[in-house]
Amino acid sequence: MFEFGADRPRRRPNLTPMIDVVFLLLVFFMLASRFGTDMTLPLTVAGQGGGYSGPPRLVDISPEALSLNGSPIAPEVLAEALAALTEDPGDAIVLRARDEATLQQVIAVMDVLKAAGFTRLVLVE
Repeated sequence: MFEFGADRPRRRPNLTPMIDVVFLLLVFFMLASRFGTDMTLPLTVAGQGGGYSGPPRLVDISPEALSLNGSPIAPEVLAEALAALTEDPGDAIVLRARDEATLQQVIAVMDVLKAAGFTRLVLVE
């Protein structure tokens, strides 16, 4: 019969390299992640807040174009057209997303209006 010699004692695996790799991954993901970059959008819920007065100011946001009170309008002149319809920058402007407009398109319109000084934007469905 064959004799292979005495059995060697089993070696326990060394976990130090695996712990080092996990630590390096932890440090990498902590440094690569961004904390606290969420932006809040102050919106007035329809039906709450102050009353509505003055001419209609309804901005329809669709994937292809914008319209103000049913008339197509370019995004560059939207703020000027709304300024003619408002007496005060605190007057309500109603925004409505149509035909599966994306959230980014709604936020882009809101940013344009906020930059123009309008403070009371109402989002309706």
